[in-house]
Amino acid sequence: MPTTQFDKESIKQAIIGKLQRYNGKTLEDATQQQIYYAVASTVRDQIMQKWVAYKEQEKHDDGKKLYYLSVEFLTGRSLYCNILNMCSVGNYKQALKELGIDLKDVLPEEPEPGLGNGGLGRLAACFMDSLASLSLPATGCTIRYEYGLFRQKLIDGQQVEVPDNWLDNGNVWEVPAPEDTCEVHFGGHVETYEDAGRIMYYLKDYQTVEAVPYDVPVVGYDCSTVNTLRMWRARSPKSLDFASFSSGDYIKAMKEQELAAVISKVLYPEDNHYEGKELRLKQHYFFTSATLQYALKDFKRRFGGNLKLLPEKVTIHINDTHPGLAIPELMRILIDEEGMGWEEAEAIVRKTVAYTNHTIMPEALERWPERMMQKLLPRIYMILQEINRRLCARLADIYHNGTDPRIARMAVTAYDMVHMANLCVDMSYSVNGVSQLHGKILQEVTFRDFYELQPRKFSAITNGITHRRWLMAANGGLTSLITETIGDSWVKQPEQLSLLLPARDDAAFRERFEAVKHSNKVRFANFIKARQGIDVDPDTMFDVQAKRLHEYKRQLLNAVHIMVLYNRIMDDPNFEMQPRTFIFGAKASPAYYMAKQIIRMILSISKMIDRSPRAKKMLNVVFLENYDVSSAEVLMPAADLSEQLSTAGREASGTGNMKFMMNGAVTIGTMDGANVEIYDQVGQENIYIFGMRSNTVRDLEQSGGYAPIHIYETNTELRRALTAIIDGSLTPQNPAMLQDIYHNLLFSDPYFVLKDFGSYSMAQRRVNDDYQNREKWLRMAITNTAMSGIFSSDRTIREYNEKIWHLR
Repeated sequence: MPTTQFDKESIKQAIIGKLQRYNGKTLEDATQQQIYYAVASTVRDQIMQKWVAYKEQEKHDDGKKLYYLSVEFLTGRSLYCNILNMCSVGNYKQALKELGIDLKDVLPEEPEPGLGNGGLGRLAACFMDSLASLSLPATGCTIRYEYGLFRQKLIDGQQVEVPDNWLDNGNVWEVPAPEDTCEVHFGGHVETYEDAGRIMYYLKDYQTVEAVPYDVPVVGYDCSTVNTLRMWRARSPKSLDFASFSSGDYIKAMKEQELAAVISKVLYPEDNHYEGKELRLKQHYFFTSATLQYALKDFKRRFGGNLKLLPEKVTIHINDTHPGLAIPELMRILIDEEGMGWEEAEAIVRKTVAYTNHTIMPEALERWPERMMQKLLPRIYMILQEINRRLCARLADIYHNGTDPRIARMAVTAYDMVHMANLCVDMSYSVNGVSQLHGKILQEVTFRDFYELQPRKFSAITNGITHRRWLMAANGGLTSLITETIGDSWVKQPEQLSLLLPARDDAAFRERFEAVKHSNKVRFANFIKARQGIDVDPDTMFDVQAKRLHEYKRQLLNAVHIMVLYNRIMDDPNFEMQPRTFIFGAKASPAYYMAKQIIRMILSISKMIDRSPRAKKMLNVVFLENYDVSSAEVLMPAADLSEQLSTAGREASGTGNMKFMMNGAVTIGTMDGANVEIYDQVGQENIYIFGMRSNTVRDLEQSGGYAPIHIYETNTELRRALTAIIDGSLTPQNPAMLQDIYHNLLFSDPYFVLKDFGSYSMAQRRVNDDYQNREKWLRMAITNTAMSGIFSSDRTIREYNEKIWHLR
């Protein structure tokens, strides 16, 4: 096939030609959105050539393939990273410059895909980048959410959710694949018949939803591999009910189409009511069923009908429990459609499916009401019952007691609920945690009973981030400085960032490192001014906590400390501290009342500080609206201090901590998740550790907790800050507005905010002192960047492949 050139001149001609063909515009007349589309389409043409060639190569490859199932893929914008991974940045920058176009003006025109929320989705996106860059064959599978999660607006001091219409202008990167459209069935009832001595099952009177795939190419860095992210859109197989429409019943005419399409409308529909729970269950089955159907179709195309080879040629990887229905769905296909017996099908499933657990939080270890499962997925429910019956029978034999309490704890169906985590652990050949501490907690606490029976099934693989996006794309200044100092071998071998370590002793290097950081802070200040009209002083310390808002992540601990600092400033006219800008980025789930109250509290603190001329000389609190990947790419290179405050034992890993570290921020945090491994890498002198350890937290919880009121009564500064929550100091317009936070801290404090406050406050005093010692601080910052290479997702993916997948 003929190829297209992508040198500088060819790029220029392609962009001009596309503007003419698509928009009937010259370069001078085109809008920024039209220019973006022309540039992105030119990049897409380059990708398509590689993609076609790679698919042709795949046809003759008899190796193993990975299907990575995740309810989220928080990809971020693709234009720059695609150019970067194709090693074409220089050509495109020069071509655009000669056309009078600044690439920095084009990039913000790309809509940010609403396919994820937080760390789970961003990790999945990093994994896809690393899989392609390491030339490992993989397909990521998810839902093509039409409206994503939501766009966050901050109105009248609180979060307001509005639809995220990210597909309004289309998605230049996606390619529909209608030839792989398949049916997914809901409801109905199961009937049986006998055929040649076998009982056969078939579903009747079901509702059909069609799953239509849209594929996005995932380009590997400086290699020929182009993997695929497959997104499934739901639609009704029936077109318009014309009879109803003609009779004037327009709502009925559209009803079935809307019922089907709602499945792929929104990420994480609210599940605090029955309908929301049912919709989530539909979503999870919808994309897992579609994915499994496609995976087996592709397997047969490559290897014929010998499904006994499936474990050798395919791995189905479940990213947290959301896609756990892949297990009974694969059983259903093998038994009902391929004619296998139970034992044969179960043996194949147990060798094909692997499971990553991402959290020990009870609400995330999904459970579904049995009656809902039975009504919505009757055949799947039958299979789950049989899996449970066989599991409980085996456990009764092992424990020589059918009423042993361990059986109920490990059961897939128990107490009228389907326990998805138990299903995933029992039926997968591999179960892994995402940091060394998290893996240990899974083995000793969360899945202890399973671990005692099958210890070899369990492992821990620490999460990682793609340094291509989070350093090379996000922080060009630091990337250039590193390459100039140690060469460019670190780009493909990020562990070689450690070669930077001796440069921390070089005063000239420290000065240049500081200049890069200051430039990034100026960039963020300009960004937040343009986006929210907020003034930020880049000469202050940037103290950042950016992550999903949840009580266990303890944004509240940070907020209470800011109030203590405010009181110190206001009470003592001689008090001085390093001027600090506290930056928060977080979305709260729409139905998570306490999380939304914490946002209100942070915004109220910001206003309180703004009312004081003295306080605002030393303190500034900024809440970054609608925190997303693109804003993180501006924020993280600018951060001086990274706040990782989760209650010890609650955060499985964290990946924001790694991104901040890689960009030269110093961490203040608990010994939780990957903070433990960051500590191991940089040493205690280059990180600020505070608070209880996970075993202490566990012991405290098992002993019945503690009385936070005692700490309130004995810590004068803390008492003063907490009292301000309810006495009108913080919210003069409505003193009772935040009283639920006050009562939660004083009489419950489930995440030990007050318990850890003293230790946190002392660590923050050390931060303040060390930051003013510029030589010491810069040495710490450089050390963090130099030791961050081990947290590249390339290392993570190599470990997954060596321990779990065995891809070629």
